[in-house]
Amino acid sequence: MPKLFSYCIPVDDGAAPNPYWGICTLAICKPVIRRVAEVGDWIVGTGSKQFGFENKVVYAMKITQKLTLKEYDDYCRKELVKKIPLYKDADITKRVGDCIYDFTLSPPKLRDSVHDEGNIKTDLGGKCALLSTHFYYFGKEPKALPLELYGIVQQGQGHRSSSNEPFVELFVSWITTEFSNLKNQVTAQPHYIDRLFKDDANTCARRHEQEDKEDEDLVPHC
Repeated sequence: MPKLFSYCIPVDDGAAPNPYWGICTLAICKPVIRRVAEVGDWIVGTGSKQFGFENKVVYAMKITQKLTLKEYDDYCRKELVKKIPLYKDADITKRVGDCIYDFTLSPPKLRDSVHDEGNIKTDLGGKCALLSTHFYYFGKEPKALPLELYGIVQQGQGHRSSSNEPFVELFVSWITTEFSNLKNQVTAQPHYIDRLFKDDANTCARRHEQEDKEDEDLVPHC
């Protein structure tokens, strides 16, 4: 049976996950999930209480491909160039590209992006990028979970996986049936994307760094 990984997205900014250009990707942040999740597993990001998104799904993706970060860089260069960030571009969706490491150099070089040097250890520690051509992305218009699926909601840091086993089939049936017409679409923009580049340049990077370090500390409890 596939696993269902669920976690809370404190601030959804379009970088992790990155739902653009027809493929939803998780290539930065959530290093533990990126290491252990496999093709066929599901990842669900639920919203934060602070924005009124409690018990709501921001996105869900079925992993259809898993690549090392080097393989992901190679893939983006050849097939998915728009995931390589253009940090000064007027189009915000191009600025939040998640293929942020250039593996033609050794060690890999961090591209101008939403992350900085403080994120390198946890980003590379995730080892892999997760790709999905079967996803549902609701952004700032998250969808309420039915009561019987509240058990997958993770409050605070870390994620749920083994404890979600009783809910896997129910969740997959619900998301694929209820929102079949929204598959592989960005139905609403990330709630934080407009503010992302108005904040201090280091805000996103520092927030992600702290969250990922806490996730790593919680590994035995996931």
